[in-house]
Amino acid sequence: MTTIAVIIALVALLVLLAIKTPVAIALGVSGALGLVLLQGFGFAGNVLGSTPFSDTANYSLTIVPMFILMGMFAVRANLAEQVFAIASRVARRAPGGLGVATVMACAGFSAVSGSSIGTAATMSKLAVGEMRRHGYPAHFAAALVAVAGTLGVMIPPSTFLVLYAILTQQSVGQMLAAGIIPGLLSALAYTIYIMARGRKLTTSADASLASVSEKAHTDAAQLRGLRSKSSVASGTTATATATVDAPAQQPAGDTTPWRELPWRGAIRVVILFAIVLGGMYSGFFTSTESAAIGAVAALVILIIENRKKGFKAVLAAFRSALQDTGSTTAMVFMIIVGSGILSTFFIAARVPDSITSAVAGMGLPPMLTMALLLVCLIPLGMVLESLSILVITVPILYPIAIELGFDGIWLGILIVKLIEIGMVTPPVGINVFVVAGTSGVPSETVFRGVTPLYFVDLAVVTLLFLVPQISLFLPGLVASTAG
Repeated sequence: MTTIAVIIALVALLVLLAIKTPVAIALGVSGALGLVLLQGFGFAGNVLGSTPFSDTANYSLTIVPMFILMGMFAVRANLAEQVFAIASRVARRAPGGLGVATVMACAGFSAVSGSSIGTAATMSKLAVGEMRRHGYPAHFAAALVAVAGTLGVMIPPSTFLVLYAILTQQSVGQMLAAGIIPGLLSALAYTIYIMARGRKLTTSADASLASVSEKAHTDAAQLRGLRSKSSVASGTTATATATVDAPAQQPAGDTTPWRELPWRGAIRVVILFAIVLGGMYSGFFTSTESAAIGAVAALVILIIENRKKGFKAVLAAFRSALQDTGSTTAMVFMIIVGSGILSTFFIAARVPDSITSAVAGMGLPPMLTMALLLVCLIPLGMVLESLSILVITVPILYPIAIELGFDGIWLGILIVKLIEIGMVTPPVGINVFVVAGTSGVPSETVFRGVTPLYFVDLAVVTLLFLVPQISLFLPGLVASTAG
């Protein structure tokens, strides 16, 4: 009966997702159905009544809306535009310079946004049209932004890393520290690929970084009116549209003097990053307090940046940031509740124990066993939204990894990196749909351009898997300092 209940629940989940039921509802309904089949209506009713409170009444989870709010304020303070302008100037002479600048800007903005979707939507508005104007094929320009945008789920402050730490009771500070080197390594890998193929990808041999023309200004104004049409993941559209609404600035080109670049943007990113991580690791703040103080600092930056537009403009930006933070936070917590119901069913059905026993019975080396389990996350990315993958698979994979003797922080980095890949994997690939909606490039064209970068990501995952110290070096320093 247990096996039949698991099969029916999984089939129900796939059917609900296929008919575009919101992810949170699909998770909750399939989990509830499994509990009814397994334990009856009484037990299922108790779980449905208690899970919404028990899974969300956690003080540590307050860090999630605070990081989201900080990112929303940062978007409306035009930090992405300013970072992109500086990156364009710095990388102007490199092969594929504008592509390199896009990756640099995505990495920089990820350090304050904590959102992959927000990073992808904002940078799509800024970079895709500019790259196409300089001879980059549409499929490459859009795909690069979609893939580089995934850095938002790895580079701190990452809500995915925070949620993983809470789910597994790992240190939030050590988990965020673990994401720094893998995030920078991913950005470096993208940069090397772009520089290796940069001259071949541009259709004009003498294409160089130049100041944005009047036409680019007009295109940017039109793009600000667009809304992402993707409805694959419930609630993610709010984040994308929030970033599209942000005013665009003119990126600096080849001839802009260094002193005229918007260095205030880079300084503000460093300040926010230092407040969040520096305050946390120095012991001045807890992880939750650092997120809240970071949000306040981002609000101050928003006020300073928009003060010349008047009080009404500042108030409108503030209100918009709060509204989008509320909708995104509600989406995250709904998915946590839905996945909590499904996870309760899996535990009641002893799915983790069954998988552990099956794995142990295979007699495979621990590394090979863990590799096979992690590879299963890739097809999950084809049918599930990224946050759902995290909250469903962690309760299953984490006990197995610990039983096999692996480090929990190392496992978290690998899971989040594979979730990054899932964010650009068809047919769900939410980052692809966000970029398509904000840039006007068809989603099938973006998916076509993602393929070579997909293999770059797989190479990075392999390196992180084979060399755990890449992920564990900084957490080790944090632990030794705290001790």
